[in-house]
Amino acid sequence: MDLYEHQARQLFEDHGIVVPRAEVTDSPKEAREIARRLGGRAVVKAQVKTGGRGKAGGVKLAADPAEAELTARRILGMDIKGHTVGTVMLAEPIDVEAEFYVSYVLDRTAGGFLAIASAEGGMEIEEVAATRPEAVVRVPVDPAEGVTSAKAAEIARAAGLPQQSVDVLVRLWQVLVREDALLVEVNPLVRTRQGRIVALDGKVTLDDNAGFRQERWGAEEAQHHDDPLEAAAAALGLNYVKLDGEVGVIGNGAGLVMSTLDVVAGCGARPADFLDIGGGASARIMADGLSVILSDPAVKSVLVNVFGGITACDTVAEGIVRALDTVELTRPLVVRLDGNNAARGRAILDERAHPLVQQATTMDGAARRAARLARTA
Repeated sequence: MDLYEHQARQLFEDHGIVVPRAEVTDSPKEAREIARRLGGRAVVKAQVKTGGRGKAGGVKLAADPAEAELTARRILGMDIKGHTVGTVMLAEPIDVEAEFYVSYVLDRTAGGFLAIASAEGGMEIEEVAATRPEAVVRVPVDPAEGVTSAKAAEIARAAGLPQQSVDVLVRLWQVLVREDALLVEVNPLVRTRQGRIVALDGKVTLDDNAGFRQERWGAEEAQHHDDPLEAAAAALGLNYVKLDGEVGVIGNGAGLVMSTLDVVAGCGARPADFLDIGGGASARIMADGLSVILSDPAVKSVLVNVFGGITACDTVAEGIVRALDTVELTRPLVVRLDGNNAARGRAILDERAHPLVQQATTMDGAARRAARLARTA
């Protein structure tokens, strides 16, 4: 579960990391009062679970309470990469001398964690890594040892961070461990002209599997989504993430779905979602999945990519056929079935002979067809 910036900020503060004074609201009038409490000037920041807020106009400095109200009014309701802004955070301005980047992320391949840090913060780390890879350091972290003061000093030296950041690096690790997080990121971590180290922005992804022992998240919090399609999918128990594209994707297994997204992108199209149906492909799950995806007006075609294992392909095909009886298919659907009982599954779809359903035998072929259909829709 991704947290909003203001939620990540609260976790940082709870663990002794300095953050700017800030308050959250969904009311322009209240934004005026918050700015007054902050001293007049305030940074108004859209609260959405996506990057690029600044470039989209979702982060603005207001010179006084009246301007804070006007700015909040403009930002609330704004669409940022498919996310509608429902709340804004007003934070006190900070006198910044230098900006840095720090994060801890789960490294599944290595079976550990990775510290990523750079002396060039304040911009997208992917951009820095692509243009100046030497400016971004990656330091493996043994989960059994964690980030001690010595380890934090090693990370700071390697990245060229100031000595004062060592304590923050230790405390960020404590956030990750104690809150069961998969990602903890601060961009930018800044040094003020007074020499303080302050976390200006924060991103935290919590491990949903640990929700049972993290009561502070709250059931309502865990179910909150700022995207209506994600909210609808969550209510149906679907593992769905809205993306900015035109090809809807359904697959069984997170790895297969991620690979499918990459292949679709390689065919010159943009995936519209991540939807993992896991080991089940019943008629209800397929109907719910198709219903959510087809509710996205940006979707021009849908790709179902299933590798049959415990759940056989003929079961998946029967689920699709039954789903077609309850969901009006308004856009082309490309289906690729492979693995257990794939031939029988393809035959079931052939027998149904729905005019908008096409089949492909390979993932590459299915992705090319779905991308072409999306372009010509």
